[in-house]
Amino acid sequence: MAGHLARRIGQYLLVLVVLVMLNFLIPRLAPGDPIDFLLPPEVASGVTEEQRERVMARFGFDDPVHVQFWNYANGVARGDFLTSVRYGRPVTEVVLERLPWTLLIVLSAVLVSTVVGTVAGFRSAWRRGRATDVGTLSFVMFLDSLPPFFVGLLLILVFSVWLGLFPVFGALPSVPSTGVAFFADVAIRAALPTATLTIAALGFIYLTARSAMVSELGEDYVMVASAKGLPDGAIRRHAQRNALLPVWTAAMLNVAVLSGATTVVETVFAYPGLGRLVYDAVIARDYPVLQGAFFFLALMVLAANIIADLAYPLLDPRVRRPRPAS
Repeated sequence: MAGHLARRIGQYLLVLVVLVMLNFLIPRLAPGDPIDFLLPPEVASGVTEEQRERVMARFGFDDPVHVQFWNYANGVARGDFLTSVRYGRPVTEVVLERLPWTLLIVLSAVLVSTVVGTVAGFRSAWRRGRATDVGTLSFVMFLDSLPPFFVGLLLILVFSVWLGLFPVFGALPSVPSTGVAFFADVAIRAALPTATLTIAALGFIYLTARSAMVSELGEDYVMVASAKGLPDGAIRRHAQRNALLPVWTAAMLNVAVLSGATTVVETVFAYPGLGRLVYDAVIARDYPVLQGAFFFLALMVLAANIIADLAYPLLDPRVRRPRPAS
């Protein structure tokens, strides 16, 4: 068990090193310079080369690439991601302001999609081949085929424009509230983005749960238990516990999937999370913010994988047993 965790932690550290390298290089592959955003078009024509170089030097973009990478790596080690080109503030400060909003909708969507998808998947597997199974499978596959931006726009049209039940955009009202009213305001504005992400994640969880349960129901221990006259409820409980491991893995993978989907969803809802921050940073060629946002999103994914590894022994006792010597 300890050796398994040590190997996994070593792999995650290697992934983290590769992440830092890619995080530095990928934003610089985008066309254009950050200075193109800083200078309005009507002003850019009158700026001298000396003034342009001075602005680039202010943010360290005039250094050779290897010097920029060294400064970036040192900053990551200290938790310093330099200064935002667009906001003129420390990147860490800007990212940490947005991170809680993304965590709120991503973790809520993972929780809801996992519960709903697992229950629906297990029930479909138990009734496989029947009308309820075929209907549920068809409906979930239809939802899974819809792109998140379309789902978001559809939810806005129905629940915000037609019914007027939810605000169209933002995470907080224009007039700040306190106490219970604050949490209610946050919840009502996070509802539609969370619903969009839940729909995006539901299909994967449902199919994984259904497939795992169907596989378990075909195992010998299920047939033996049925032959002995064990009640269906008891058989189902045993099969469900064994089918939870792939479902748990799928739920943790959904953290990665939804972290990427937040860029689209938060842009549709003008939600002030990391996804919207990434979108704005791409438009502005704000390299420091892109690097900081990608780094924290990747940490979310790595943390989800570590949690999955730590929970495996609790879900499957066989992981705790030492392998027999060959």
